[in-house]
Order: sequence, then structure tokens, then C-alpha cells
Amino acid sequence: MTSLTRRPPDTDRLTVLRTEVSDPLVRPLLHELGEEYSTRYGKDAHAELARYPDEEFTLPYAGLLLLLLEDGDPVAGGAFRRYDATTAELKRIWTHSAHRRRGLAVRVVAELEQAAAELGYRRVYLTTGPRQPEARGLYLTTGYRPLFDTAADPESIGPLPFEKHLSETHLSEKHPSEKHLTAVAVPPAATAPTGKAEL
Repeated sequence: MTSLTRRPPDTDRLTVLRTEVSDPLVRPLLHELGEEYSTRYGKDAHAELARYPDEEFTLPYAGLLLLLLEDGDPVAGGAFRRYDATTAELKRIWTHSAHRRRGLAVRVVAELEQAAAELGYRRVYLTTGPRQPEARGLYLTTGYRPLFDTAADPESIGPLPFEKHLSETHLSEKHPSEKHLTAVAVPPAATAPTGKAEL
């Protein structure tokens, strides 16, 4: 029996694409994400994925969606939306099932944090579901502070909230492959997340 060895990301083959939900390259992300959520939570999650208007993940609304492409194919991605005037909320962090355990999600989170800092955000907030231990581990290892009792049963908590204050490094450095984001007119404060489960 042969074991599958996961190769680390080849940064020379990776491209960061800042795009929109309507981009056909985003469809695999949303489809696989919906299937995974449905499997883990026992309900159709596609409606949940469509809960936020697409424009909330665009620059005019102080949001962003990005993909990591490898040889032109989407292998990972994620997004953020405006939570409040100084806080971005990460959503839809995803790695294609054939490309996991390569550190791609760490790269996605770092790219999103940098883009958020470029837009003037000083804090990042997110929630993840109680049945997603991989996501919980990702956020803990990338410096996010849990806003819940980590000793408690995750199922008793519901959505697990995390936060991270962006450092001076985020605020002063830009990834060399990225274009500077232009300032945008920020719309009225987005509605705060409800008490319903957020994926």
C-alpha cells in the first residue's frame, strides 16, 4: 500500500487572483464548500453560502474575494467583508480537496489579512463551525485569539468566534506580487452576524 505524500506549495506556480463571486473560477470553490458543509452539518448549505450579497465581497463595499491559482486552476481561496469600520470578517476560506495539507490555507489567510490592512482595517474577525476542527486549528496556528472557552464542547457553543489584531507588519508591508488596493467609499455598517449558525 502506497502512502500519499502531500507536496508543499510551489510558489513559482501559484498566482493570487483578486476577483468577484461571479467569476467562473470561483464556482468550484463555492460548490465544494457547499458540499462539504452539507456533509458535515446534515443540511443543504448552498442557501447559507448565498446569504451575503455578492457585492459585499467587492472593493466598492470594502470587501474582497481572492483565489490561489496553480497553473491557472483554482486550488484555494477565501474572502472578507466589512464587519465594522475597523474590522474585516473572513468568510469562505477553502482549499480544494485534492490540494489539502500543503499550507495553502495559511497563504490564503495571510493574503486576506494583507489586503484587509491595505484597505485600512485594523482587526479581523471570523467564525467557524463546531464540526470543522481543521479550520479551528488553522486559525489557532495563524495567531487568532478564540473568543470562546476552548475547553468546552464545540457543539455546545455553536459558531466559534475568533479575532486577530493586524500588526504593524501587516500595515507596512505588501506582498511583492500584489497591486496596492485603492481607497474605497465605505457603505453604511454591515449588519452584524445573527445568532444562527454561520459556516
